[in-house]
Amino acid sequence: MATKNDVKKLAALARISVEDASLEKFTGEFDAILAYIGQLEKLKLPKGKQTKPALRNAMREDGEPHAARAYTEKLVKQFPAQEGDALSVKQILSHD
Repeated sequence: MATKNDVKKLAALARISVEDASLEKFTGEFDAILAYIGQLEKLKLPKGKQTKPALRNAMREDGEPHAARAYTEKLVKQFPAQEGDALSVKQILSHD
């Protein structure tokens, strides 16, 4: 059975915040998910047959999908800021 502390640790790993009021609800949902996944342990597969998926490579021919720099001007016009030749975007990840 999962504890509130387990849910807090999982939320920290996922980098999401969980309010203390919601911990009880998420603990129950976490247990339900683990119970559902636990059903796989009961699954009996025939020993003679291997159930590996077929391995294959999906390849395409090399080549230029479009002319070089065909969309450069259009893309550059859509960016609000530039730093030299680089396009500047808002930072969405942090290393806290």
